[in-house]
Amino acid sequence: MSGTVGEHIVRRLGEWGVRHVFGYPGDGINGLVAAFGQVADAPAFIQARHEEMAAFQATGYAKFGGGVGVCLATSGPGAIHLLNGLYDAKLDHVPVVALIGQTARAELGSSYQQEVALARLFADVASDYLVEVEVAEQLPGALDRALRTAAARRAPTAVIIPADLQQEDYPPPDPPAPTASAPGHTVPPAEELRRAAEVLESGSRVAILVGQGARSAREEVLELADRTGAGIAKALLGKDVLPDELPYGTGPIGLLGSRPSYELMRDCDTLLIVGSGFPYAEFLPEPGHARAVQIDIDAAMTGLRYPTEVNLVGDAKSTLAELIPLVSRKADRSWRARVEGDVARWRETIQAQSLVDADPVNPMRVVTELSARVPGNAIVTADSGSAANWYARCLDFRGEMRGSLSGTLASMGCAVPYAIGAKFAHPDRPTVALVGDGAMQMNGLAELLTATRYRDTWTDPRFVVCVFHNNDLAQVTWELRAMGGAPKFEDSQALPDVSYADLARCLGFEAVAVDRSDQLGRAWDLALSAQRPVLLDVRCDPDFPPIPPHATWEQLKNTAAAVLRGDPNARHLVTQGVKVKAREFRPKT
Repeated sequence: MSGTVGEHIVRRLGEWGVRHVFGYPGDGINGLVAAFGQVADAPAFIQARHEEMAAFQATGYAKFGGGVGVCLATSGPGAIHLLNGLYDAKLDHVPVVALIGQTARAELGSSYQQEVALARLFADVASDYLVEVEVAEQLPGALDRALRTAAARRAPTAVIIPADLQQEDYPPPDPPAPTASAPGHTVPPAEELRRAAEVLESGSRVAILVGQGARSAREEVLELADRTGAGIAKALLGKDVLPDELPYGTGPIGLLGSRPSYELMRDCDTLLIVGSGFPYAEFLPEPGHARAVQIDIDAAMTGLRYPTEVNLVGDAKSTLAELIPLVSRKADRSWRARVEGDVARWRETIQAQSLVDADPVNPMRVVTELSARVPGNAIVTADSGSAANWYARCLDFRGEMRGSLSGTLASMGCAVPYAIGAKFAHPDRPTVALVGDGAMQMNGLAELLTATRYRDTWTDPRFVVCVFHNNDLAQVTWELRAMGGAPKFEDSQALPDVSYADLARCLGFEAVAVDRSDQLGRAWDLALSAQRPVLLDVRCDPDFPPIPPHATWEQLKNTAAAVLRGDPNARHLVTQGVKVKAREFRPKT
């Protein structure tokens, strides 16, 4: 089939089953942009407001099961803008392909406009596969390999295509249709499985930590937990792997985690890690206190955070299916009973903390009210910052709910573009983005335009953005207080006050402003039943503390003493901290 190189690339994407390409136009990709309008059955070109947002949208699309995400950017600044979103994909192990324009070949090396050494620039973020195409004959092999590698290694790859090449005739014969092989079911050797079973059988206090790599193995994880009497904690990227109604599910782990997860890791004598690269080793058992087994599809991830005794390299579902018959059911359920008691008390604590009075609104209650109403097939995204705390601790997953955030890079500004990418992957499912006002000002507001533009292409119109409006970069403010005893530095932490509700209405959203806790339930009901995108502008108390699960009274006292030396509104925030921590020990008071 004749045509230009750009048309061939777009046609080949369609043959691979790519349905959407997220990008922003520029003269370095004119040949590719034009091809979307020339090729029948081409993927839909989704115009973001910024190339970084296009990369985040492609990452969200891939995270929520849309297949390999594809983003497109022009040379120079457009390419540079992609980097943050691609690093997010790299660190969270998400398959994304970046198609990048480059200065015309004849001009390379002449300090031409927008000429950047792209191969050098992308060498790290696309280390699994990066190619700069110089002649048409390199295609389709280069593009095919980029797509295969991204899928196989769950990583970003990049294809750089000079602007003049895109518009040349494509001379090679059309290749055969691509065949996407299904992922293999890798299983470790029988001897390694036997050794792992011996470790699990020897323990009397077993803990399981699951991450996103365990998503396909829900039933197997539950069966093994039943046999061993284990409690199960979830890494943040694995929050949607298991439902939160499990009585022995301790919830999230880490700084944003729960106290039962902290105690589960502290007191276990045996640890099984399934599909998780959870980075904070300080929240795992003390080295030497627990025997450990790890299951991961990537051998390089095993033993990375904890000195594991047996490493099982294989996909979680198949490996657990082989392991389960080798493990007998423990008769002693005292450990399980203890875990269930801790979980029940923690759930009471969360509910009690969400009802603590705040000025004006308690941010925990924003999410507990959502949790009581969120549809069982919803997709929820959360931004980095204090919004991630409330997502982690207060949102209960059930049914087929999915959720994610920038787990490892912890980049601000991901929640709204993630939600847009999720909506293109699943246009028939409601989507909710939980966003701090810092992230909203950074780039979330602009992407409301993208949601408005494409809303009529979504079969389920529900697209909800909830802004935690506190005029403060609250997570960093609290880190400054807790880590160094420094009072809030207004010049760096305070945000300009705007009405997000008014802005959203200007951008085509329905909007609701909330400044009292008793308004939250009705606001969520409206948003989750609306036939168009909705923004909730919730004025939250900036001094409501995101207290880590391991924080002691002594640490709180020291932080309070430092804060009282110069923090604005100091007495109010100390009072809030005391009230919130008190609910952990006396939830019904």
